Amino acid sequence: VQLQASGGGLVQVGGSLRLSCAASGRSFNYVAMAWFRQAPGKEREFVTAVRWNDGHQYYGDFVKGRFTGSRDTAKNTAYLQLTSLKPEDTAVYYCAATRLSGWATWAREYDVWGQGTLVTVSS
Repeated sequence: VQLQASGGGLVQVGGSLRLSCAASGRSFNYVAMAWFRQAPGKEREFVTAVRWNDGHQYYGDFVKGRFTGSRDTAKNTAYLQLTSLKPEDTAVYYCAATRLSGWATWAREYDVWGQGTLVTVSS
């Protein structure tokens, strides 16, 4: 399976973006799809994950309702809706997939990664 992230770009403070992550290749038989982000000079940070079978989502502590994860199983695509963006949200956003059940929030728990898409929030 390959993951292709898209939808990043330059947005002003308070703006919104929707990121997409399309899975291609063999059947998508992973348990969950997640989004991580990595800002310059910082470690990769868990944003959200969506469980593939039922769409249940879980979030990193910093999200506080501004971001929403979802998935479309017919399209094998996960989404990350970003709203009320702040300059500190500037980062490369990565999607990843895991076969682990439970609430996987560590990067090492994910098997497959997309290439990342850059989100830049200007003040």
